[in-house]
Amino acid sequence: MNQLDEILFQVAKPARYTGGEWNSIKKDWEKTRIRIALSYPDLYDIGMSNLAIPILYDILNRIPDVLAERVYAPWKDMESAMRAAGIPLYALESKRPLRDFDIIGFSLGYELCYTNVLNMLDLSGIPVLAAERDESHPLIIAGGSSVLNPEPMADFIDLFVIGDGEEVVVEFINLFREWKQSGSSRSEFLKQAAQLEGIYVPRFYTPEYLLDGRLRSFTPLVPEAKLPVHRQMVNQLPPPPIRPVVPFVEVVQDRAAIEIQRGCTRGCRFCQAGMIYRPVRERPQSEIIQAVREILENCGYDEISLVSLSTSDYPEIDKLVATLAKMYPNVTFSLPSLRIAASSIQLMEALPSHRKTGLTFAPEAGSERLRRVINKCIPENILLETAAIAFQRRWTTLKLYFMLGLPGETIDDVRYIVRLIEKVHDLGKEYMGNRAKVGVSLATFVPKPHTPFQWVGQETEEQINIKHEIVRSGLVRRGLKISWQDPKTSLLEAVISRGDRRLGKAIHRAWQLGCTFDAWSEHFRWEKWQQAFAECGLDPAFYAQRVRELDEILPWSHIDIGVTTGYLKREYQRAFRCEETGDCRYEGCNVCGFEKWFPACQARLEHGSNQ
Repeated sequence: MNQLDEILFQVAKPARYTGGEWNSIKKDWEKTRIRIALSYPDLYDIGMSNLAIPILYDILNRIPDVLAERVYAPWKDMESAMRAAGIPLYALESKRPLRDFDIIGFSLGYELCYTNVLNMLDLSGIPVLAAERDESHPLIIAGGSSVLNPEPMADFIDLFVIGDGEEVVVEFINLFREWKQSGSSRSEFLKQAAQLEGIYVPRFYTPEYLLDGRLRSFTPLVPEAKLPVHRQMVNQLPPPPIRPVVPFVEVVQDRAAIEIQRGCTRGCRFCQAGMIYRPVRERPQSEIIQAVREILENCGYDEISLVSLSTSDYPEIDKLVATLAKMYPNVTFSLPSLRIAASSIQLMEALPSHRKTGLTFAPEAGSERLRRVINKCIPENILLETAAIAFQRRWTTLKLYFMLGLPGETIDDVRYIVRLIEKVHDLGKEYMGNRAKVGVSLATFVPKPHTPFQWVGQETEEQINIKHEIVRSGLVRRGLKISWQDPKTSLLEAVISRGDRRLGKAIHRAWQLGCTFDAWSEHFRWEKWQQAFAECGLDPAFYAQRVRELDEILPWSHIDIGVTTGYLKREYQRAFRCEETGDCRYEGCNVCGFEKWFPACQARLEHGSNQ
């Protein structure tokens, strides 16, 4: 019995670390010239539900001379056992240490996973700081939604892939192959890579700051460094993976998933995903139906999720659901991200094998006025009508999501949350008596880069706690289940998401102080982060709560996502005039930036503009 086998007996869920799952791909190490470790900086149970890793795993392993394997952050017990036994972090398929790979690619979708990146590098025996790595170390790259502001992680990552990775990753691998054959320096390779669309190499840029801490300038240091860096976009979604790896242990989303469309044009002003994944690209129904058939044959799942930012908006979604229900009456299909409307309930009821337990909707704000501010303009009567229909049709539970601290929110807006929930609860009691349940989830608003609210400040913990108490005390007599996130967690998320390159020092220091798994409440240590900020001379309020000037250079201003700053500014101004902006797929082009070159947007512009 080797050392790894011995420690697996000591940890919870050892199958997280064994590999060998159904559909996992194990290539011959010696016969592949380029070896890549696809890394997700969170627990296996979370990472196996991520969509990006399976897509890249499939694309890369189709290239004959490329080997792609997976690695996830080990849980605390496994990390301790590995360090005690001197076992470096390894990839699941080959059990090779990460330091043996040519490239380690991190998928970064959440800022509170950043310390896990450092921990995984350290556990691999790889220097965490890019400046301390040399030609003998793997190239460390990163992509994902949170790297649309790459600066907080610039000290640790050699290059970032900005935007959709399906096409640029193949270009990147071809360039890497040529570089390996040439024998030139890593710096020379990075200069060549910097010329690819969607590639950002932070060492080739330098920020300068004003005395008050704001950015003065952001300057390229070599001719190859582009400014701005344009986000990579695929015009047509590539075929979905049809042989996803099937985990041995139960994971968060224990089902197969098919992305039916990418992007959303609803224009919610708080929603980063709705901005950075534009324009909308839809997968043909025939391709979805074929993918369902092949996934069921290859995996044995009895549940498939049809994934989109706004599944209700997929063209003829009712016909797709009806077709799948007829073809696979024993398969459960889930439809996340449904719009608040009676049609959404009809969709759910058309699905085979559905269980009438719970529906989830996200009004986000209690008052119609505030919903206009955030451009999620759902009239209260529509929300109540939807709830009434759900209870009439014997759905037992409705879960409602709200945000506190939205721009322009007043105490009256918070009280409207209580009134709205009370009305929904009354409808449930009217139609279902004591069987009706209403769940409430409260999140703290986090201003995100590349959104119309990127300039606003986050409310303080004291302000948020007052609003929490208003909702809690208003609903306590109802006995409703209310969940909310620690405002300190949301504060840290805001600090990192809006941070500049100086924040890397605090991330590094927080990790040295023992911060990992910051997204897990039982391991979140705000006092350690406070210490890290203080030692690095950084004020969290400067990043999270400061209102930015509209003409200010932002830490992410050098990243062009395709949506123009002019559009974001117009939406910011319309928000505080409580003006709705319509969905461009139905009401004409809003001139967000894609109208000049994306065919579908050109057609909408010709149809008529809202501006």
